[in-house]
Amino acid sequence: QVQLVESGGGLVQPGGSLRLSCAASGRTFGYYGWFRQASGKEREFVASIRWSGGLISYADSVKGRFTISRDNAKNTVYLQMNGLKPEDTAVYYCAGKSSVANNWDYWGQGTQVTVSS
Repeated sequence: QVQLVESGGGLVQPGGSLRLSCAASGRTFGYYGWFRQASGKEREFVASIRWSGGLISYADSVKGRFTISRDNAKNTVYLQMNGLKPEDTAVYYCAGKSSVANNWDYWGQGTQVTVSS
């Protein structure tokens, strides 16, 4: 069974940091992505990475603050989030796909990130 399981969310003050993890089981995807959905808004792209290396992309809203990385041995993708702002509050989802041309067809259950004082 293919699964993507996120962890690491929580409540943090503005300016703080969190690291999200996405552990994949059942298969390894060619690409992994992080998306987020704030209450009442559509889901939006945050960052993506090619499993074999390179091809890292970020949404403009998180460039310079968030870093996506991977650990091949653990089959895990991370999202390091620094300088968090209240507008980063959302449910964060991990997604996987086989190739750059495919749709994101595997999704995790999401982890809540709340940035508030």
